[in-house]
Amino acid sequence: MKKLLFTAFIFIILFFTFPNTGTSQGKGIDQEYQVIPDEAIRLRILANSDDDKDQELKRKVRDEVNKEVSSWVEYMTDIEEARQLIQNRLPEVEEIVANVIEEEGFENEFTVEYGKNVEFPTKLYDSYLYPAGKYEAILITIGEGKGDNWWCVLFPPLCFLDFSFGTSVSAADAEEAEELELEEEQEEEEKEVKFFLFEWLGWS
Repeated sequence: MKKLLFTAFIFIILFFTFPNTGTSQGKGIDQEYQVIPDEAIRLRILANSDDDKDQELKRKVRDEVNKEVSSWVEYMTDIEEARQLIQNRLPEVEEIVANVIEEEGFENEFTVEYGKNVEFPTKLYDSYLYPAGKYEAILITIGEGKGDNWWCVLFPPLCFLDFSFGTSVSAADAEEAEELELEEEQEEEEKEVKFFLFEWLGWS
């Protein structure tokens, strides 16, 4: 009798668990991506190089630009309004960057651009994977722009998340990371099911 109950219980578990697993894998990843809304405006800053002084300058530019632009869009809910405001006040962003560079004793040239086709690399941040692609953003390039970059989301305001602490990865590494994460989740689910069955049957 116990074996019959065990078999029936296993069948029920398999019936309800595995179909959901197969259809939700991609959905789960999409949900992780949705930490950043489809309609968002990012800020990306490229340092001149990976030299400590160039990186420090990048951080100072980041602090001043982020503080100013975030105050502009803090209470906005309409992305069209945010786009128009940022476009109109781009000269102010350029002035901020110029002032920081001068105050820090640098002579780097720089560019400030705003558009919907700013290139972003694939990046892992905490448990989230952000895919490479072209996104709407303010792009600040200091000097040659060959150093590590910093980025966050200005609208809606998500700059409290410093995405720059993530790890840049290649597309192949990103796919491997996704597969590994899914395998770990499946293994964990299987362990939980087995533990529950053993406990229910009194085999533990």
